Amino acid sequence: MSNIAIVGAAGRMGKTLIEACHADENTVLTAATVSQNSSLAGADAGELAGVGKNSVSLVTSLDDAADFDLLIDFTTTDATMTHLDWCVANNKSIVIGTTGFSDEQKEKIQQAGKTIPVVFAPNMSVGVNLCFKLLDMAARVLGDTVDVEVIEAHHRHKIDAPSGTALGMGEVLAKALDRDLKECAVYGREGVTGERDRKTIGFETIRAGDIVGEHTVMFADIGERIEITHKASSRMTFAKGAVRAANWLVGKSPSVYSMQDVLDLN
Repeated sequence: MSNIAIVGAAGRMGKTLIEACHADENTVLTAATVSQNSSLAGADAGELAGVGKNSVSLVTSLDDAADFDLLIDFTTTDATMTHLDWCVANNKSIVIGTTGFSDEQKEKIQQAGKTIPVVFAPNMSVGVNLCFKLLDMAARVLGDTVDVEVIEAHHRHKIDAPSGTALGMGEVLAKALDRDLKECAVYGREGVTGERDRKTIGFETIRAGDIVGEHTVMFADIGERIEITHKASSRMTFAKGAVRAANWLVGKSPSVYSMQDVLDLN
């Protein structure tokens, strides 16, 4: 049984995570935090998420939270770094679903993995992580004979672009094709761009309405095209994946794990 804490509990993803914990028989929500200035401090976390009273009062600091084994974090990059420091100092495991980290922040996460168990993934969806496996297979089979494009769409509130999932897909593709994503990625096109370079991997971003998350990777040749697509219709798919990762992480040795590890796809 996992005793879970959720940070950013008042947000869209935070409330969905509370709901996912409530639905999972192997987890118990013991702590939940909101921002320092939130008027919700002291409110019941279960009532906030619409799952009924669960006697977990919202607090504004992890220092004031009830004891827990593992933290789930889908907040912002800066907030996640603060929570990561707290987990290292207090020997707590963490599942990180936040995206948009800088290279320096990613390195800090890797360093934390030397002290505590961490699951860090650009997308917690089981379906998306299966797509990562399929993308690797397709890229290795098709090689340099096709043009590769990654198209992603999210809601208007998402603050980073391309999405962490799209970049994760790009990393999988680049590795399979023996390329350096930093050198071959093309982010959007405008004006007279010239003929497409076969060695590039293109990214197109859409931000509109309430789209939860859609990703398509296109492998286009002359005369045929293969597309691998994942569409999320609810944030619950990410929350359920995060809870699954949390349960898997219990008892693991310090390291940085991926959802590929959680799902035994490596």
